[in-house]
Amino acid sequence: MKVLKLIMFPALIAGLVVLYLSIFVVKETQRAVKLEFGRVVQADVAPGLHFKIPIVNDVKKFDARILTLDAAPQSYLTSEKKALTVDSFVKWRVSDVEKYFTTTGGDEERLRRLLIQRVDAGLRNEFGSRTVNEVVSGERDELMDKLTLQLNAISLEELGVEVIDLRVKKIDLPPEVSESVYNRMRTERERLAKELRAQGNEVAEKIRATADKEKTIILADAYRQAEETKGNGDAIATSTYANAYSNDPEFYDFTRSLKAYQSTFGSKSDILLINPDSDFFKYLDDSKAKNN
Repeated sequence: MKVLKLIMFPALIAGLVVLYLSIFVVKETQRAVKLEFGRVVQADVAPGLHFKIPIVNDVKKFDARILTLDAAPQSYLTSEKKALTVDSFVKWRVSDVEKYFTTTGGDEERLRRLLIQRVDAGLRNEFGSRTVNEVVSGERDELMDKLTLQLNAISLEELGVEVIDLRVKKIDLPPEVSESVYNRMRTERERLAKELRAQGNEVAEKIRATADKEKTIILADAYRQAEETKGNGDAIATSTYANAYSNDPEFYDFTRSLKAYQSTFGSKSDILLINPDSDFFKYLDDSKAKNN
């Protein structure tokens, strides 16, 4: 009995190992092929639980989801022989599992290299038959749709993969051309700026000249009006003095003497040498004032 147990236990372990090696699972997001000594015996294994013969059979699994291939920017010539740097990407997925495996050996990196070669050839041909304007704006969507259909047909036949979409992310001029364009744009902007500044200076000079002219006219008018007002005031003053003199000559003389005193003795530091008997002191001399 003890010997039987010793025999059955290793056999059970061996059976479990064989069973483990015989079972494989294919997920919903995977495609798989079953191989027999390296030859494909089942091309497209459905998702689920499956069995295989250890050592004899082998299973290769691949991602069945839509994958993105982001190609490095490449330079292409248009029909005008103008170089453009194009940055593109491809959406793809495995369609024919057997062809995909036999072509690439299940190596996704190898598939990327082969797919990039076909994308590059397609873009080079299409760009070479179009102008810059057609590529950049006019026929860009039409170009991408046409390339997608062409690349899909080639990839299905040769690689076993389906191309879902091919799109151009960015189209640029080469760095040296971009620098030349930028320099021309900068020169044009500087020329335009100088022209606008010259026009602005011309307008400013006209405004300043007009302002100076108006200032001169206003000052002349003001001076004229001031002189007229002053002349009118002097005429009125003269008329008033004349009327005052004709009505009361003595009072007129007295008023003029007061103004003379005011202007003469306006400052304490003033020194005046005049004969005391002069008529200047007529109204300051009590005796003369009383006689008058």
